[in-house]
Amino acid sequence: MSTPTCGHVGWFDLTVPDAEALRSFYQQVVGWNAEAVEMDGYNDYCMKPPGAEVPVAGICHARGSNAALPAQWLLYITVANLDESLRACEAAGGTRLTPPRDAGTGRFAVIRDPAGAVCALYQAAAS
Repeated sequence: MSTPTCGHVGWFDLTVPDAEALRSFYQQVVGWNAEAVEMDGYNDYCMKPPGAEVPVAGICHARGSNAALPAQWLLYITVANLDESLRACEAAGGTRLTPPRDAGTGRFAVIRDPAGAVCALYQAAAS
């Protein structure tokens, strides 16, 4: 797997109260295939286009550390240094909504920009 390019959107998650229902919705509407991801007693889902091996998005339950996230598509923007980007976010009038936490081979945090839009900043682990 290649290293994500800084400044690019690297992932999308949809966090909702009922991930199973939305998983089925996107399977029926856009033809995605679902791969269950065990999450400490329940499943979230990686969604793959028909015939693809690599997922393009996640559909997640609004539980645990995701409980406060709004029901909307959350895009993850790759940054070179998460801590520096979070400082820059706050200095420029944005808000940190979650503390940094591990995800896959990197770490991320959710922010709100000055206009109120929400996204995640993701730093890949050094390779």
